[in-house]
Formats: sequence, C-alpha cells, structure tokens
Amino acid sequence: AKNSDIVLDVNIDKEACPVNLAPTTSTTAQLVMGDALAVALMKLRAFTQNDFAKYHPGGALGKRLLWTVENIVDPERKPSVHPDSSITEVINSLTSGRHGITVVIDNDKIVGVITDGDLRRMLLNNETFAHLTAKDIASMNPKTIQKTEKAREALAILRHNSIGQLVVVDEENHYYGILDIHSILNEGIE
Repeated sequence: AKNSDIVLDVNIDKEACPVNLAPTTSTTAQLVMGDALAVALMKLRAFTQNDFAKYHPGGALGKRLLWTVENIVDPERKPSVHPDSSITEVINSLTSGRHGITVVIDNDKIVGVITDGDLRRMLLNNETFAHLTAKDIASMNPKTIQKTEKAREALAILRHNSIGQLVVVDEENHYYGILDIHSILNEGIE
C-alpha cells in the first residue's frame, strides 16, 4: 500500500466469529469490494449481455442469453397427422412423438394441433369415436415460434399462455419440430 498510488482499504476491526479467528467479516468485505470493482468496470467498458454470454456460453446464464429454440428442438421428432387421419392414427402419432402433442398438417401447412388433453376430452364426450378424424378434435391456429427465436422468449410465451408446447417453424413457416417447456427448463434456462 505504501508504494501504491491508490489503496482500497477493506480492513476490518473484528471478525464476526465469536473468538475473532475465522475469516468471516473480512471475507465478506473482500467479496463486496470485488463485486463493486467488477460492476464499476462493466459500466466503464459498456459490458453488455452479449459480452457476458460470449465469455460464459455454456453456463446457465450463457444459455439464457444466447440459446435459440433451434438449440433445444429435435427436428427428427416431428409428430404429425393429416386432418382426415383416424383417431387411432392420432393416438399413434401422440405416442411416437413423446411430447403429448401432434401437429395437424394439410398441404404442408400447419392447421392445428392435438394434445393428450384434446384426446382425453374427446374420449369423455363421445361413446364411440370411429367416425371422428383429427380435424374433429384439433385445436386450430396453434401457437408457433420461429426456430431462430431465443429460448427465453419461447419460455415466456409458454408461461404466458399456460401451455406446455409450442410448434416450431422455420423461415418459410414449415413445421420444424416441437418445443416442450421441460426441454427448456432441463437446460437450466429460466
């Protein structure tokens, strides 16, 4: 300190330890000074969220800032049915997709979705279902998201709409896959 131009004195009079031995107050003072210096330097250098993500890309904060929907979705797992598909075909698609949802596609256009809940409601309301098709039980105009959107934005949409899945589309609005809320949360993105 005698040979320095500036001294940041974080000396303490007494440790919080009852016998004044264990470093308690002194370690807290060092942490506070370190945080204060870090924040001051971040402001001086105009350090942004993108800078933070660049230096911490694999951690939860980096994922939260950088990851897109495409980083999470498996494009090989795209359950779908045609509007005229039978209920048996719907059940098979729901089962194979493992998301609890299948997408109703007509002429390469997404027209609706069928969830496990839609299927359960149909079973409760109908004694027989041999005459029903996918279009009879589908929820039309489903929520979609571009694969290039941030995963944190997708999570906000899911929570805001109290839904568990989003249909993911590519740049041409073609079906790309299903994004499940659990997939986002499992990556540590909150």
